[in-house]
Amino acid sequence: MRVATWNINNVNKRIDRLVDWLQRTRPDVVALQELKCPTAQFPDEALRAAGYRGVAVGQRTWNGVALLGRGHDPLPVLTALPGDPADKEARYLEAAVNGVLYACLYLPNGNPQPGPRFDAKLRWFERLNRRAQALWASGHPVVLMGDWNVVPTDADIYRPDTWADNALLQPAPRQAYADLLAQGWTDAIATVHPKDVPFTFWDYRRRRWERDAGLRIDHILVSRMLHVADAGVDRDERGKDDASDHAPVWAELTVAKAPVRRRAAGPTGV
Repeated sequence: MRVATWNINNVNKRIDRLVDWLQRTRPDVVALQELKCPTAQFPDEALRAAGYRGVAVGQRTWNGVALLGRGHDPLPVLTALPGDPADKEARYLEAAVNGVLYACLYLPNGNPQPGPRFDAKLRWFERLNRRAQALWASGHPVVLMGDWNVVPTDADIYRPDTWADNALLQPAPRQAYADLLAQGWTDAIATVHPKDVPFTFWDYRRRRWERDAGLRIDHILVSRMLHVADAGVDRDERGKDDASDHAPVWAELTVAKAPVRRRAAGPTGV
């Protein structure tokens, strides 16, 4: 199965671009971030016409996340990240699709740092890691994907020194990401591309797309019940007219076979 994540940066503004990409690449499950619309304005009709059924948690102006299933209705599990009832931002969604649990996330940016926004980013990350640990312990096949707003290592950015003060590169969120991986999750892109890691985001400013001055901040993490067969970035989508500043990230996954338990031999050895 092919799963994908894309920070679409305004789903209604780019619905034609999204539908075109869906019809060409046909991923089975898609996570979207930065919908930038209330839930009631999510473009269900256009997506259903393209063969996709979705569940969304929207928010006016900013934020907003959604999960799409090709030919399957995503069954909502959570519409907010547990741990803070006061958090009303639309940044997290869990749904089951065809026997696999998917979490779509849009982690806070955290800029400027230091400051309240950066502190809030770290608290959100702590809650995410607690939820991820619970999902890992469940033993079910789980995929965590979205815009994590963290550059895991210096190899995931064109020039670390030019972003040294940015919240995406600070030691604390990097450590939080490393701590989550230490639970056992597989970073699909890093696993398939250990040397030349593809970028997923190119800022609109300073001709960063034209200079390939990119970052990797969109990630797909999978649990031990899933095997990563391939992964990549549809970077050409970023170069199209009026594109999102993110490109779609995808992974080909297979469900791992459970180990066969042998019965103890009886007295006769059979």
